[in-house]
Amino acid sequence: MRRSRKIALALSGAGALAIAATATAIAWGHGYAADPPSRSALCADGAVSDCGAISYEPQSVEGPQGFPEAGPADGEICAGGNQRFAELDDPRGGQWPATEVSGGDRTFSWTMTAPHSTASFEYYITTDGWDPAQPLTRAALEAEPFFVDHMHGAQPDHEMSHSVPLPDRSGRHLILGVWTIADTTNAFYSCMDVDFGGGGGGPEPTEEPSDTPSEEPSDAPTDEPEGCEAAAWDSSATYVAGDAVTHGGTAYTAKWWTRAEEPGTTGVWGVWEAAGSC
Repeated sequence: MRRSRKIALALSGAGALAIAATATAIAWGHGYAADPPSRSALCADGAVSDCGAISYEPQSVEGPQGFPEAGPADGEICAGGNQRFAELDDPRGGQWPATEVSGGDRTFSWTMTAPHSTASFEYYITTDGWDPAQPLTRAALEAEPFFVDHMHGAQPDHEMSHSVPLPDRSGRHLILGVWTIADTTNAFYSCMDVDFGGGGGGPEPTEEPSDTPSEEPSDAPTDEPEGCEAAAWDSSATYVAGDAVTHGGTAYTAKWWTRAEEPGTTGVWGVWEAAGSC
């Protein structure tokens, strides 16, 4: 009887170790696009608030593979079909911070928690005229990826990067990165908001022309523009939409997330909007 009990305990312990080992292997497969920063990365970095659980586990946007024929449903693509991360599918009125990019070669980087056997990395981009204020759907993406890296089961490094030929576009776009795992039935999804400049990618606010004659200049003193009391721009600081700075005698307001982009150099379509001279 004692011998039988020892065998049972040994088998039980071996089973527990096998389950733990399996759980560890599954956890290894996690990762996310870090540059250009994905929505997951922006949430984890604190550049965007009200992100829910993804703020603490940006590497976990895992869903069924086979995109675009299979995979997450339309409107749930950025969260990989995972309801715990539904905040990533919320377009926020088209106001997710967008990284400035241009057509041509661009390095895309991923952060992996640990290596995992990989089938491929694929990158898709939205079509011209897509609506950034709507959740992402397949119809909003080009039918074919603009870049594919077939890895045939190889394991990526902890920091994985690709030299990606970005197509020529203008205005805001969304790039979807799909990391397909070779030894599971899942893939990881990363949505990256980018801005090619030059307008496009959704409606831009415009000023309506006025037929009212301009008023004669007044001799009364005018107030300084809003933002002149703000601190000086810091090249090492991170700014989000609505942040005000002063630089070179002018007040500026950030239109989206930015870092190390000097006010006064980004142009009329850039991240910094001039409020006036101080």
